[in-house]
Amino acid sequence: MSTRSAPAAPPGATQAAPGAARPPTGDLADRPLVIAWEVTRACGYRCHHCRAAAQPRPLPGELDAADGRALVDALSPFAGSVLVLTGGDPLLRKDLEAIVERAAGVGLAVALTPSATPRVRAERLRSLRDAGVRQVALSLDGAGPPSHDGLRGLRGSFARTLRILETAREEGLRVQVNTTVTRRNQDELGDVARLAERLGAEMWSVFFLVPVGRAQSREMLSAEEHERAFHRLADLAERVPFRLKVTAAPAYRRVLVERGVPRAALPPAANDGRGFMFVSHDGEVCPSGFLPISAGNVRTSSPVDLYRGSKLFRELRDPALLRGRCGRCPFRDACGGSRARAFAVSGDHLGEDPACVFEPEGTTC
Repeated sequence: MSTRSAPAAPPGATQAAPGAARPPTGDLADRPLVIAWEVTRACGYRCHHCRAAAQPRPLPGELDAADGRALVDALSPFAGSVLVLTGGDPLLRKDLEAIVERAAGVGLAVALTPSATPRVRAERLRSLRDAGVRQVALSLDGAGPPSHDGLRGLRGSFARTLRILETAREEGLRVQVNTTVTRRNQDELGDVARLAERLGAEMWSVFFLVPVGRAQSREMLSAEEHERAFHRLADLAERVPFRLKVTAAPAYRRVLVERGVPRAALPPAANDGRGFMFVSHDGEVCPSGFLPISAGNVRTSSPVDLYRGSKLFRELRDPALLRGRCGRCPFRDACGGSRARAFAVSGDHLGEDPACVFEPEGTTC
């Protein structure tokens, strides 16, 4: 199990592990930290909170093998960024190893988020590792079968997930645990953290539900519940032996500053379209998988050009354009609010984030 051998990082920091491919640290308007490619929407699960509303079979228009090769080559200017191959269930792609090998060959750091199915065997993980995968992330949405299997809609998913995570570590892959926080499991954060520690996770990525896909608004935490969860995570981050990353809840950064963490010590202020880019199964380039607004399609446009220069991405990187409380907030540069949640709730990708309790003064800062 990993332990700290250096001074503690600020809670929520995501410093690279020793030997890991290091993401770019320059201008987030020039290149993303993370690119997620939804290689398929096909998946055998029916998770209640699935942002993709995944189906058992691939949907029409899915990027084929030739499209995939072209996409990876087009992403080569982002060498050093992390490419997350996600879905659906990416292991349903017959050309997955070829994708991985090509992506690693152009300098992308490849990570994989498989569904916890019998396809994830030691020999397949070994094959993917040899092709270039360095990290595997699986979802644990509760500390036991009732909560996890309940959200995943499949009995036995919890036990299988634990076995896969242990097998991945045995095969020399770095392990990440992903948890989506909903009203069903918000009280289990401490227990999930202890489980992630026991499993030897190097990172715990905590997602706060955005009502998109099959995820329902009634499962989303209130602003007050988000705030309590942020403080619980900040407490946990001070004592766990792994890195903690919070997704779709940039107000967590405001909480860290209020708790005394210097702004300069925080990791880069990545957000939807700022340090993050998503490519859908059919090639649409979006700011994230939770913000389904397309800037263009990789079949007709360069994904690099869309990230750097499209109107949508440039808007999302300009805090001066934010509206409502986010537009008046003194933390807008450090936070910026969840653009995905603002869009999901109000239809305005530049509107205020309803998950935040902070009430700024009336004048624009």
